[in-house]
Amino acid sequence: MEALAMANSTTVSPPITHSTASRPRPSLHLDFRSPLPSISLSNPSFPSRKNSVVVRCSSDGPSNEEIPIEKRFLGFPTIMDINQIRNILPHRFPFLLVDRVIEYNPGVSAVAIKNVTINDNFFPGHFPERPIMPGVLMVEALAQVGGIVMLQPEVGGSRENFFFAGIDKVRFRKPVIAGDTLVMRMTLIKLQKRFGIAKMEGKAYVNGEVVCEGEFLMATGSE
Repeated sequence: MEALAMANSTTVSPPITHSTASRPRPSLHLDFRSPLPSISLSNPSFPSRKNSVVVRCSSDGPSNEEIPIEKRFLGFPTIMDINQIRNILPHRFPFLLVDRVIEYNPGVSAVAIKNVTINDNFFPGHFPERPIMPGVLMVEALAQVGGIVMLQPEVGGSRENFFFAGIDKVRFRKPVIAGDTLVMRMTLIKLQKRFGIAKMEGKAYVNGEVVCEGEFLMATGSE
């Protein structure tokens, strides 16, 4: 009887239900179409919630297609112009084969360029139907860059005592034609001041690819 009385006295609470209509749940919405993102509150139901974000990106500057091609590529820097080169090298037309020095480390290395044009005096004979810069002139041009490295007061050089003494391991990788820009780097490997002998490494490039390379022996001295 006591158990039955306790059962009859128990009160069962109704189930608790939640209504989204009575308690709205805010969501964050970003609109990137305006200068600053705007925040708005809405009350979509979570099971069917969808995020829609519109992103529009624009660069501050013009694209490559908008820049004229003549302004798109920068030229080489000038460390020494042709007049300064003429003050160092004894060569003159038609055998001065260095137009500009674009990097220079006295007594260590130099990078220079030779603009190869159809007006160069060797093209009418090499070859009339297919103008190609002679390999021996590429070697000579590299040697002249080597002279710029060595014929400086910093290394006790003098242009009256500059000789091309020898070459070794020379290789020609690709032909150089009219319209190319020959970029030449000469680096000092070993210097014997007692005998005035310098061993150098040279490489010539067109469009970043090696077209000629080798080792050079230069004889230098002071007045």
